[in-house]
Amino acid sequence: MFKTIKNALKTPDVRKKLLYTLVLILIFRFGCFITVPGVDTIALGEQMQSATGSLTGLINTISGGAFSKLSIFSMTITPYITASIVIQLLGMIIPSLEKLMKEGGETGKQKINKYTKIVSLILSLIEGLGIYISYSTSGVFINPGFVTGAIVVLSLMTGTAILMWLGEQITNKGIGNGISMIIFIGIISRLPSGIVTLWNIIVTGGNVNTVGIVTSLAIIIGAILLVAGVVFVQQAERRVPVQYAKKVVGRKMYGGQNTHIPLKLAMAGVMPVIFASSFMTFPAMMIQIFASDKIGGTGFLAGLYQFSIATSSSNVAWGYSLANAIVYLVLIVGFTFFYTYATFNPAEVATNIKQNGGFIPGIRAGKPTTEYLKSILSKLTWFGAIFLSLIAILPMLMRFSNVDISFGGTSILIVVGVALETVQQLESQLVMRHYKGFLEK
Repeated sequence: MFKTIKNALKTPDVRKKLLYTLVLILIFRFGCFITVPGVDTIALGEQMQSATGSLTGLINTISGGAFSKLSIFSMTITPYITASIVIQLLGMIIPSLEKLMKEGGETGKQKINKYTKIVSLILSLIEGLGIYISYSTSGVFINPGFVTGAIVVLSLMTGTAILMWLGEQITNKGIGNGISMIIFIGIISRLPSGIVTLWNIIVTGGNVNTVGIVTSLAIIIGAILLVAGVVFVQQAERRVPVQYAKKVVGRKMYGGQNTHIPLKLAMAGVMPVIFASSFMTFPAMMIQIFASDKIGGTGFLAGLYQFSIATSSSNVAWGYSLANAIVYLVLIVGFTFFYTYATFNPAEVATNIKQNGGFIPGIRAGKPTTEYLKSILSKLTWFGAIFLSLIAILPMLMRFSNVDISFGGTSILIVVGVALETVQQLESQLVMRHYKGFLEK
């Protein structure tokens, strides 16, 4: 493996992309420690400490600690993810936008990307205003007022714009998966705090706790098994055999080979989990920003807030947790099907096979092939969606052990999924240069 990495670093193109990505990651991590102007850091620290274990803790984990410092990257890449969801959903409703997505080609992609960025900036403006309004009454800002508010909101919007640019550069000039890579780095940056938590479980009051050792070992073993299961499902695939008939063109014979269509169990990857998490936390975020005085009450907004943070907080009633888990599962399943069929069109694949003189053994070309692919894809997607859902609700199960760790099921899914996708992209680049892949010995 080390020899393979050495060969990768010897390859000029791959080495350049790796170093370029590393520089952008360092810029992201540096920006996480740049606090927006006009903040009283002492008051901010007290405010964030009192918010531990709530929605703030989840946002802080995804942002890599940026939210607890109220840095320019506090909103992370969430506005862009939400904007992408909005544009995708609008594409299913607005015919012209749907046509632009499917038939627009490269120009269409550029326009869609432009629309997504515009919506992202609008959402970042709303969220930035909400953050300032929420914390302006808690003594976090030194001189709260219009000028301070304008500077804070502009700084937060600029941070989101910089993150969008960093993600785009990593995708185009780096190792790929720019947006996912930013979320990935934000999550793994919280790994040291998770290690400290495990250490505190083992050592209590200066003495080694036997129960703590057993609990820590159980957590570590469980995490290893969870990662192994995620890797297995992410890598597993159903190979649909395809045969191409022989045909003579001039003096040459083409076709006649056997190949297959690889259909993965989790074709959508971790995107459904990211989408569902954004949907579930959005109500709580808006309530915490614009109606924080209602959180501790008994009204509708208080109930909606408790329901929305049930995934990330251990101080929520059992009924809210159950309702949250059900809605969360439904969202993940729905987004898994949505994202899978958005990236893989059985009818289009069947048409391409027919046009190239191919067929699936035992299945007639045309509509029967489309129905056959749909049937297989549906079964695989159901399995992948249920697996993602079960892993994602693990934090709710962890609360019964009274253990509060930074890494939950969602975090592990994102980290492992992004890592596998990145390794696969590097694999393909090394294979093109006649090197063995990272996963080969």
